[in-house]
Amino acid sequence: MATKPGLFEDATPSLIKDSKGLYMVTQSTPNGQKVQILLEELADLYGIKWGYTVINIGTNVQKEDWFLRLDPNGRIPILVDSTKSPAFTVHETSAELLYLLKEFDKNDTFGFKDDLERSQCLQWLFFWHGSGAPYQGQLNHFGKMAPEKLPYAINRFRNETVRVYNVLEIHLSGKYTGQPREYLAGPGKGKFSVADMGTWPWVKGWEFSNVPKEEMDKMPHVLAWIARIWERPAVKRATGEKYQLDKLAEKFGKDEKGMVHVKEA
Repeated sequence: MATKPGLFEDATPSLIKDSKGLYMVTQSTPNGQKVQILLEELADLYGIKWGYTVINIGTNVQKEDWFLRLDPNGRIPILVDSTKSPAFTVHETSAELLYLLKEFDKNDTFGFKDDLERSQCLQWLFFWHGSGAPYQGQLNHFGKMAPEKLPYAINRFRNETVRVYNVLEIHLSGKYTGQPREYLAGPGKGKFSVADMGTWPWVKGWEFSNVPKEEMDKMPHVLAWIARIWERPAVKRATGEKYQLDKLAEKFGKDEKGMVHVKEA
């Protein structure tokens, strides 16, 4: 049977198909938390609303056709913006952060109007997307999930994760500029931006990834940056029970595929 063209199919959850606004499909992993944080920050600032579905990627539901129509790469999170006609989908977390910034942050509170400041923000956002998350993700895989523990792989990806953490430490400490920073981008000490949102959800998980504490103790500015961002109310919501599958299931119930759908955040 020929595949019907289009963004949605019969198996697409009805809340996604019927949404008239912004919708997210996620799981509260580091990648999911990046976008969850920005949405929660935008809610505090502008009162924006969105619906969302939380899945369990361990079931491989993200490899089903209805999901691949939204993101052929089969990864969370996905944004579906049905304020556009036809509905517009966004995948890849950095692209999603930049899309939300352009569409919903009219004052560039979490971005930058100055071209050079914006370039700095993009540099750090892309640095973590391309050089940080892949290393730490592989460290988690070989150290936590792989059926066979391979010392070479674990050591390689642990060493690379520590190396990119040290890149953040150099930048935040002001080692070569003489100006310590509170955030990754912006003049002076910087300001909280999508560069931080795209990086922090991974780095705050250093203990889960078994990054040695003696290595983290050498990075006081990274540790202070982690603690500083943890204190933001939107960050606490974005990483808390609001997006935890089991907690949501207690309130809303799961569908036949183990997903939970929330009409509006």
